[in-house]
Amino acid sequence: MAQFGKASSKKSKPSYGYAIIGIALVLFLFGIVGWFFLNLRKTGDYFKENIQVHTYLNRDASKKRIDSLVKYIESIPYTNKVEYVTKEKAIEKWNTENDTTWKKFLKNNPLPESIDFYVKANYVDEDSLNILSTNLQSSFPGIISEFQFPTETVAKVSTYVKTGGIIFLIAAILLTILVVFSIDNTIRLAMYSNRFLIKTMQMVGATRGFIAKPINQRAVINGLIASGIAIVAIWSSVILIEGILPDFKLLHDNTGLVLLFFVIVVLGITISLASTHRAVIKYLKMKLDDLY
Repeated sequence: MAQFGKASSKKSKPSYGYAIIGIALVLFLFGIVGWFFLNLRKTGDYFKENIQVHTYLNRDASKKRIDSLVKYIESIPYTNKVEYVTKEKAIEKWNTENDTTWKKFLKNNPLPESIDFYVKANYVDEDSLNILSTNLQSSFPGIISEFQFPTETVAKVSTYVKTGGIIFLIAAILLTILVVFSIDNTIRLAMYSNRFLIKTMQMVGATRGFIAKPINQRAVINGLIASGIAIVAIWSSVILIEGILPDFKLLHDNTGLVLLFFVIVVLGITISLASTHRAVIKYLKMKLDDLY
């Protein structure tokens, strides 16, 4: 009986190895798709946060009131890089970005002063910016002549980000289902080679808990090992891709990656443990003749 147990345990080792590799490959695929999803979100945020908002000022607005408006905009939690653009700065920017032939026809500077700033990604949509415009104009009446932002660009970026997010969300759900089934099948194949060992322990009087406990512990270890292999492979792939395509470094999100790795570990352990326990109970309920 002891020899049978030893033989069974020896046979089980390769199966566990294949199971770990199989789980790691599936988790790696899941992680790569998750990383692309993070990059899509960061890309959308990057474009949104580079859309400049212009608050053009009335020509007769006093310096004191303009300074108050600048401080007020800077105090808003979702604004970034607030800059007061005087007429002189406006001319410098115009001359840098455009031709200077207007000097031949106009003696005075026609460009208005403005307060230019950027808004955090979550607030870059037409409704939020219109609310901000109303708020500024009601709080500082007579100072603002026009509140301007590229309406079409904001609408298009928001639409593309939402559409891309929905597509990737559907892909993530389908992939998660695929991951669950793939890992479950891999574990079941691994446990199949241990079915006689499980049944033998039951026949000599071992309780379900006694039989399941070490196998479940092994399942948790297998899940951790597979998750670790997947995480190392994903991290190496990210470093490689960022090395080949430096633009990806701009989208690098350590917080998002840590969260993704945490999900991979939880997924690997949970599915490995649940599938293993289910397989053990299944073989314990089966008759000996049905195992052949």
